[in-house]
Amino acid sequence: MAQAYVTETGSGGTGPGRQGSRFRRLVDGWRNDRGIWKRGLVTAGIAVLLSLVMLFHAQIPNGVGNLGSLIETFLPWLGVLIPVLLVVGFVRKSATALIAVLLPAVIWVSSFGGLITGKSATGGDLTVATHNVNADNTDPSGTARDVAASGADVVALEELTANAVPTYEKALAGTYKYHSVQGTVGLWSKYPLTGTKPVDIKLGWVRAMRTTVVTPKGEVAVHVAHLPSVRVKLDAGFTANQRDASADALGEAIADEKLSKVVLLGDLNGTMNDRALNAVTAQMRSTQGAAGDGFGFSWPASFPMARIDQIMVKGVEPMSSWTLPETTSDHLPIAARLEL
Repeated sequence: MAQAYVTETGSGGTGPGRQGSRFRRLVDGWRNDRGIWKRGLVTAGIAVLLSLVMLFHAQIPNGVGNLGSLIETFLPWLGVLIPVLLVVGFVRKSATALIAVLLPAVIWVSSFGGLITGKSATGGDLTVATHNVNADNTDPSGTARDVAASGADVVALEELTANAVPTYEKALAGTYKYHSVQGTVGLWSKYPLTGTKPVDIKLGWVRAMRTTVVTPKGEVAVHVAHLPSVRVKLDAGFTANQRDASADALGEAIADEKLSKVVLLGDLNGTMNDRALNAVTAQMRSTQGAAGDGFGFSWPASFPMARIDQIMVKGVEPMSSWTLPETTSDHLPIAARLEL
């Protein structure tokens, strides 16, 4: 019986011996291939270049078309190139390429691997949410109800139009006793608001505000901001200069805050990796980075590719952070649970 099994395996069977022989032939073929180290040099070069971009993205100059900020906005997506390079390396039977691909793989995992695992915890005293509702929203009342259904104690809305504000106020009145609208941003709260005022982010009109939310656990300074939009143009690159100047002004306002517990809600039109937001990100923590599950991409709602809507804190402990279901806006609403 043993001899018959060996004979059958050697003539095309599917037993363990056959599988082992296939693996041995593959290894022997690669071992005896003199070109295994010479092929795939272009693929290896691309892998090394990809590694350098991910490792030294902060050194990519912004002088021409804000290229550095553009790359940093979509930095996690560079990881999509890694399996492509891996497949090319196998097809080319290039040991050089396969070894080179390990470098960007290690860098990507060390940079973004922590975002894949869940970090949320139970508990918390205050639930906050923020949503860019889109000035062209066709169902503001429904959007307001969807966000209120999250159970948030405090809700920030951005891109409010004068015509739509009464609709949002009516839809949210039953859930939130206190609210304030400053220019195109607003805050709705279950707890009293004091010291509410617009914040100048150097635009010439109001797109940011600051207020104190008086919670049962003490006072919390809440800032709401909608930084200027950015555009990618063939003739101008990543046009973000106005956004960058507003980010610096917002950073100054937060640095001047007197209260120790600070929450920032809003559409910053930039990710935590974007150096242009350093004036803000250097002094605050992202709830998604600290306690979120996954990347938490919020834009565009139809196929989220970047988290440009942010919940950031200082002097407050994030317990969990998540995206809310899609509304009729082009952004996804996001929420976080905070420990005061």
